[in-house]
Amino acid sequence: MGATEQFHINEVSPAYWRVTFDNGPVNLLDPDTVEQLGALIGRMENDPDLTVVVFRSDKPGYFMAHWDFLADTARVAGMRPGPTGLHPYVDNFVRLSRLPVATISEIRGRTRGAGSEFVLATDIRFASEKAVLGQFEVGVGAVPGGGPMARLGRLVGRGRALEILLGGDDIPADLAAEYGYVNRVVPDTDLEAFTDALARRIAAFDKVAVSGIKKLVDAATLPGDEEFAAGLAAYFATAGRPQHRPFVQLLLDKGLQQPDGIEVNLGAAIGELQQTPSAG
Repeated sequence: MGATEQFHINEVSPAYWRVTFDNGPVNLLDPDTVEQLGALIGRMENDPDLTVVVFRSDKPGYFMAHWDFLADTARVAGMRPGPTGLHPYVDNFVRLSRLPVATISEIRGRTRGAGSEFVLATDIRFASEKAVLGQFEVGVGAVPGGGPMARLGRLVGRGRALEILLGGDDIPADLAAEYGYVNRVVPDTDLEAFTDALARRIAAFDKVAVSGIKKLVDAATLPGDEEFAAGLAAYFATAGRPQHRPFVQLLLDKGLQQPDGIEVNLGAAIGELQQTPSAG
């Protein structure tokens, strides 16, 4: 029996897709996500008519929570490189960012860690006031693996990138927009209509022009593959070290990966727990 489909495609028109991510109560990313996203990106790369894709979630409070702490690490480590020659986890994000297609993230709710890395690989990010972003990996003793060190500095500047990555705290939507982490905040009640209107506008334009513009912007702004390779190597070297497992278990005991547990205020909670004598 195959894995449950996580990316549900609504082909609004040949030029415009809306893709809804759905994986468990808080939309975790896991090895199945990596494989299914790779297949989806392959479809997008090879569709001659596709011009714009909107990524979204129907999960209340969550766009993409983060990587699944209970995922099969051996399966991840054993994955064969993707078309770029990079591990498929980061290969997906590199290929996503370089698609000849405009990609828009419609962000409601929490979008941390691997979820943040996903939206950073899309071209345009619109957030509702209910969105929360962040890279909390430092709090569990890990270097993020999906490229935020390479992408955030180019978007928000060096100081703010280090604030986000070293602070490991939640970044609310209004601050994310002020920093440039997202393009802008749109009222939650208007967000779907707003992204749909822009997507339909882009879809109406000539794909050769859209992809040509994107290619040149990519050449001027995207990091080189070597930056992503170094980041993922640092992640594999730091994630899951034995001295940090008790703290991760503490987080799980307090409701990590559950919609109403510590997951709700994860950035603040990690900081508070790390500063208590019993943490770790």
